Amino acid sequence: MPVTIAAVETIQLSIPLDTWAPPPMFAGKPRTHVEAIYVKVTCSDGTVGWGESFGSSGGIVVAAFDKWVRQLAVGKDPTDQNLMPGIERLLHGLGRAGPVMHALSGLDIALWDIRGKLEGVSVSKLLGGAKRKRVETYASLLQYAGNVEHVKRNTERALKLGYKHIKLHERTAEAVAASREVAGPSIPIMVDTNCGWTPEQAEKPVAAMKPSNPFWVEEPIWPPEDFESLAKLRKATGVPLAMGENAVSPSDFRKMIAAGATDFVQPSIVKIGGITQLFRIATESEKAGIPCVPHAFFFGPGYLATLHCIACKERDVPLERLFADVAFVPYTKTVPDVNGAVEVPDRPGLGADPEEDLMAKFRV
Repeated sequence: MPVTIAAVETIQLSIPLDTWAPPPMFAGKPRTHVEAIYVKVTCSDGTVGWGESFGSSGGIVVAAFDKWVRQLAVGKDPTDQNLMPGIERLLHGLGRAGPVMHALSGLDIALWDIRGKLEGVSVSKLLGGAKRKRVETYASLLQYAGNVEHVKRNTERALKLGYKHIKLHERTAEAVAASREVAGPSIPIMVDTNCGWTPEQAEKPVAAMKPSNPFWVEEPIWPPEDFESLAKLRKATGVPLAMGENAVSPSDFRKMIAAGATDFVQPSIVKIGGITQLFRIATESEKAGIPCVPHAFFFGPGYLATLHCIACKERDVPLERLFADVAFVPYTKTVPDVNGAVEVPDRPGLGADPEEDLMAKFRV
């Protein structure tokens, strides 16, 4: 009998987080936990695939699965290449971005995991084969609200653990300079400003960071889809820009590249449509000469899925690694991050399943 999807389960987690500093604010509240949504898809033959949706969407994503997505997936062939496009088209009236797409992203990742397990090959193999077996990671520090002592201490902490790339979530030239002072001249330092300024405000603070030689400044303008203003800022300051975490479709990436708005694109696999869309965006953008450095501020199946995509695409880039003490980090034994790098697993599917016994401790 053909294998079909028997069940689709969402597992919502809230995992304590210690940033070694006062908790940063996120969506108006202190960020004290890593929020995650894992998607567990079980097939009629017992094969289980794991995916991940954008965790901060929380119960809204769970509701999307409960009301729409699950009923459209159960009973279907998990290897059918038309399944995901068909579901997306059926649900397009609910929005082409946001919680529904976040849900579909998790389902897509799980289906790639299942396909690899059924065929006995890794996701990398399904994507055409890994071009590299080892991928460096970068320490993505939390936001310290411009406190230079926190920036210095945590930059030093990351370097001592072997990271060779640092990302800040800061908006001041002083914070960037403080990290550069600790890191020295050769360590790439990226700066995520999380849409820090309007177009009229952005040039002065971005230009002020230039003496610290940022590898890129990420999403300096609100709204993030104002590609015309971003192109002007890039030209005016000469500072490399990166963006794409908040993009909603592959067409957004084509538009930002065509506008000359960015030096790096950053699709988020748990938001943009999973492996299918991320790898498509990576392939298209790198053919256009723009490196794809995916956003990956999460630890679950989406992290492994992003790792496989980076391993298979043309340009070698580092994988984002949320840098803090977290009570539960999946794959620390099966796919460990060692000295700022991770080996690409060659086992079937994503290469490892999250530890369900540990997940149970932090389930919402």
